[in-house]
Amino acid sequence: MSLYAIGDLHLHFQSEVKARGQLTDPVWRGHEAKVRRNCARLVRPEDTLLLAGDHSWGRDLEACAKDMAFIEALPGRKVLLRGNHDMFWDAKKTASLNARFEGRLSFLQNNYFPYRDYALVGTKGYTFEGPFYLNRAGRITGWDEAEAAHAEKLVERELERLRASFEAARGDGYRKFIMFLHYPPTNILQRNSAFTDMAEAYGAEQVVYAHCHGARRFHDSIIGYMHGIRYRLVSGDYLNWEPTKLLD
Repeated sequence: MSLYAIGDLHLHFQSEVKARGQLTDPVWRGHEAKVRRNCARLVRPEDTLLLAGDHSWGRDLEACAKDMAFIEALPGRKVLLRGNHDMFWDAKKTASLNARFEGRLSFLQNNYFPYRDYALVGTKGYTFEGPFYLNRAGRITGWDEAEAAHAEKLVERELERLRASFEAARGDGYRKFIMFLHYPPTNILQRNSAFTDMAEAYGAEQVVYAHCHGARRFHDSIIGYMHGIRYRLVSGDYLNWEPTKLLD
């Protein structure tokens, strides 16, 4: 039994997707087939596959029914995290999604899911991504203060949701955690953040995130070890559509 993760499938079997920068890169050509093929090769029925957000472009469940069916058909137990493009998923409706897809898909938000003696905890997260102001040399000299203040409010909301996930697991006796975010735990200006602080406070062994697309974005946040915690980027294009193994 193994734990795998991948994020940002951005499926659109039913929804029209306008030309977007990340979707015009060659790595996106036929990516659905690559996901299907790699999952079939790696993930066994007894394994768990964590999908780290941005599952579908559909704006409601009806508009992403085929996308959900694609995910259901992947091997293993599927646990879904909420991403910023997942319009079908209102955070208040997580319980109803879990009831509707019971036995087929599991939705991670204000709750946790067990994996052996680990608890899988997580939330969408948030981080300030600009606007940034650059000088002629391309160095950041300032940023939009109003947007930064708004971002702090969203970070606080997401921290509360993440804390609820940790506390639910800890209340049931779990002491080993894998922490999942959709957004990266830090932005390009930060060396640490409230999310890295929470990971350390609860003793998470790994922090797994997605959202960063394209080679220029792959190193926007932490990759590797910091203060004993392993940080992993699992955006689909970063992994070339091959789920990465987190635990055996």
